Amino acid sequence: MFPEYRDLITKLKTTDHHFTRLFDQHNALDQKITNMENHVEQGSPVEIENLKKEKLLLKDQLYAILKKAAAEQ
Repeated sequence: MFPEYRDLITKLKTTDHHFTRLFDQHNALDQKITNMENHVEQGSPVEIENLKKEKLLLKDQLYAILKKAAAEQ
């Protein structure tokens, strides 16, 4: 996710607790969605779709933080 911001992500994960929390939530949702799609965990198509929407919102928030931090550098 966001390879162009790899260094900034590493920095923010150690300095910005809010960013870290959002990043971890995004990764957890990604894993849950993958597990549901691979039938490791139970989940209906509607549940999976809702989780994907939640994950996208988190990604948008992470991107906004990254853009702001990049502009401040």
